[in-house]
Amino acid sequence: MTTKKIREQILESFLENLYGISDKEYQKRVWVQGSGPEVDDYDETATDLLHEGEGILEAYKSFGIKITQYKKIKNFLSEFKKFSDDHDLPEEFIDTPEWARIMDMAKEVLKAFDYKKN
Repeated sequence: MTTKKIREQILESFLENLYGISDKEYQKRVWVQGSGPEVDDYDETATDLLHEGEGILEAYKSFGIKITQYKKIKNFLSEFKKFSDDHDLPEEFIDTPEWARIMDMAKEVLKAFDYKKN
């Protein structure tokens, strides 16, 4: 597999995780209720998102990311990290104003990439 293809997959995975962060119905159905068909949880999403995001930021030019997209990712990751350091149970935070802000920030990143989930 080419390096370009690997980067495309990493970015796609990051954006897909962001989509989960942006979608409250998904979170309630999958993270809280454990209903499928997806198998996912908040801890896994947060870990993957932070790990992939840091790698993307470090090499953003090689990912073909514009500076405006870079800034949105950087801002989101900074706020998300602060939030995730203090919160780990979705059923306790899913309806808070702080989480609503995180979801809105995720939507802004998705919009910057014109991302639509398949």
